[in-house]
Parts: sequence; C-alpha cells; structure tokens
Amino acid sequence: MHPLEPLSADEITKAAEIFGHDGLIARIVLDEPTKDELAASNGAAPERRAAITMVPGPGAGVLEAIVSLTDESVVSVDHIPDVRPALLFEDSINAIVAVMGSEEFAAALRKRGIDDLEKVQLDPWPAGTFGIAHEEGRRITRVIAYLRDEPTDNGYAKPIEGLVAFVDMGKGEVLEVADYGVVPIPEDKGSYALADNGPARTDLKPLEITQPEGPSFTLDGHHLQWQKWSLRIAMDPYEGLVLHDVSIAGRSVAHRMSISEMVVPYGDPGPMHGWKNAFDAGEWGLGRMVNSLELGCDCLGEIRYLDAVFADEHGNPQVHANAVCIHEEDYGILWKHWDMQGGTTEVRRSRRLVVSSISTVGNYEYGFYWYFYLDGTIQLEVKLTGIMSTMAAESKPSHASMVAPGLAAPYHQHMFCARLDMDVDGANNEVYEVDVLPDPEAADNAFKPQATR
Repeated sequence: MHPLEPLSADEITKAAEIFGHDGLIARIVLDEPTKDELAASNGAAPERRAAITMVPGPGAGVLEAIVSLTDESVVSVDHIPDVRPALLFEDSINAIVAVMGSEEFAAALRKRGIDDLEKVQLDPWPAGTFGIAHEEGRRITRVIAYLRDEPTDNGYAKPIEGLVAFVDMGKGEVLEVADYGVVPIPEDKGSYALADNGPARTDLKPLEITQPEGPSFTLDGHHLQWQKWSLRIAMDPYEGLVLHDVSIAGRSVAHRMSISEMVVPYGDPGPMHGWKNAFDAGEWGLGRMVNSLELGCDCLGEIRYLDAVFADEHGNPQVHANAVCIHEEDYGILWKHWDMQGGTTEVRRSRRLVVSSISTVGNYEYGFYWYFYLDGTIQLEVKLTGIMSTMAAESKPSHASMVAPGLAAPYHQHMFCARLDMDVDGANNEVYEVDVLPDPEAADNAFKPQATR
C-alpha cells in the first residue's frame, strides 16, 4: 500500500475501535506522512496512522487524536477547548427537531399565515462569531426557514423573511426566536423542474464523444498516470479533492494541492443576512457534501470514477460512490503555424486530463475541475451553479438584486483559498509575480516585464 493511499473502510472502523472514546466523531482521516517520512520510506508504507477529531460532549471543545493502525495504539490525544468542529449532521437534525417543537417559532409562523409545519424547510447555518449572547461554551446554529407548498418545491423561492432561531445544537435547545417583522412571502414557486419549464430544446443534434481504444490514462487504485503526468488522488471530508505527489516526466511538481477553505460573506447589513459568512469547507465540508456522480455528470467520453470513504459521526465507514470523475477532453489547438513562404502548415492539437468532483452545500453546487495539459500546465477551475441564497423583499433592497417578484438575492462573494505545497524539482521553490510595465528609460512605446519575488 502506498503511504498516501486514503484510509479504507476497514481502517476507519479499526481507528474508531482503537480510540474508543465516547462522543460524536467529526472526522477520521489518514494522518498524512511528512515529506521526510515519505522520502525515508522510499515508496514503502511507513507507520500507518489515522487522525481523529471527536466531540466529547454537548458544548464547545474537541479531542484531536492520532492513532497508529500499525501498532494498534493511541499515539496522542489533545483536548482543544472552546473550539467547534464542522457542523455535525446529527447536530443539524437536533436543531431542526428543536425548532419544529418550539411553540414560539410556531406562533411566529402563524403570524405569517403558515399553520402546517410540514411545509416549512429549515436550514441550519453556521452562527458566525459576531458576539451573539448565546455562543459562549456552546455549539450554536442560526436556523432560517423557507416555505414548500409541495415536498418537491424549490424552498429558496419562498423565504420566510424576518425569522431566525438560535439553537444550541449539542443540547437540541432553542435559545431564542428572533422576529424582525413580517415580509410577504413571494408567490411564484420558482420551480426549476423540466415539467414546469418545458418543452425542452429539440433542435440540438446528438453530441457523442467516443474513445474506441479506451482512454489514454491508467488508474491503479488512486494512482493516475497520463502523458508523462503522475499524481495520486484523495478525497478529504473538509477539503474535498486533494492531489498528492504530482510529477511530470519523472520531475516533481507539487507535493500536495487542494482547496483548504472557502468563505461566502453576504453584503446585506440587516439582522437576517448580515451575519452570514459561511466557511463551506471548514464549517460544512466539501468532501462530506460531495455528489455521487453515478446518475450522471457533465463528463463526456470514457469516464473512470473513484469512490470516497468517510467516517460517519459514530465511526462507521460510509462509501460515497463515484465521488471523483476522471476523463480526457480535446482542448482545441495547442500550437499552429502556417509558413506563407514554404506553403506548409503544422498543427498540434491540445488535450487535457480532467479530475473533478461536485459538492452541494445547501443551495449551492461547486464543481472543482483540476486540468492537466500536454504542455505541462496545471489549471484549477471552480464552476458555481445551483440556486442563489434569497430573501423576501417588497422593493429592491440596497444590498441585493431583485431576481423575481418579491424575491431578492443579497450581494455576496465566494472566496477560495488554495493550499499549494509546490515541489518543483525539489522543495526550494520561489514564487514571482510578473507585471508588464512601461520602460521610462527607453523611447516610444517600450515596455518590459518586471518580476517581483
């Protein structure tokens, strides 16, 4: 087994048994070997370790442990007080159940003409750290609500504006129901179903991509090779896609590449939306929210998939089938030249290898696409789709755009933090920013690049 091979289902079970503490498990992942350990191992498997984050009680504070799967022992345990893990699924369910049982929340719904709680969609949100009165020592969520007249409706088309519940997730206790005033609920159901938006286009002819001889890449476990490229693929519950040990033609390029965090701050200053500042990797988990692509994705051609295995909150392994999609794409012209004097034309076509995954975090879908090109280029593209986070509004708000009658979308941003542990021909690398500037010492329109380390 390669030292960077992700934990198997059996290893996750074994790690949970070795640790043996009571509490909810936020994650069990491979404790990745250091660069020195990898170099010393010379490709053999060093000590196999798992990193565990556990929530021991209903309040703030976690245990972070390292267990040796090789020696079947606990290597270390650190108690880290007054921190919160990512929102646990069990905590989220506790919060929804608590709000559904709150008479104060039900009374606020009745003020808005809603008597049937089964028609209410509740979304727990990370509470943020804005000095709210309830947060000390607790795991808090703010729960906002939407209306679904039918179970398959688009809840984000009908936000129940002005209503937020503060909930202690660990204890399943509603601490406060904040009612900032009734705003009419939009009437349009905002359906995106084909049945409500048809007919579908009929003038597009079939587009088929076939590779009769199969793809040009090989996949051995989590080791991918293509056109002199070599890399290892993993799926982290928080970071999502992680690429290790990237090299080309036997030359190292990167030790590790991932999206370590992303944040979505909302610009509306009101009490309903001004606190929204979701860290979709650390607070929800791009890997935990990964789609199973067995029902189709936007990949065409000869596709290969990789499953992801994560621990649930009780230490049991769960398989996310077809979490990673791998395929090739034609990418047009890589290089071309027509020699007018000699009457010759030479063309080299470009092709790229695509390693991708799609995560759904609440209303948004994020598609992560790592591209590897024939000329040695690496590119990351993030495709955002899904549904905007919405607010009910009778007129255009100052910090939002109207997207339908009575419905607005607050201005917001999506900021991605890439963790790139580059290793280009070795560990001693430098990064330069290159700007094109005018050359004041030269005449006419002279300019040249300026590199800044």
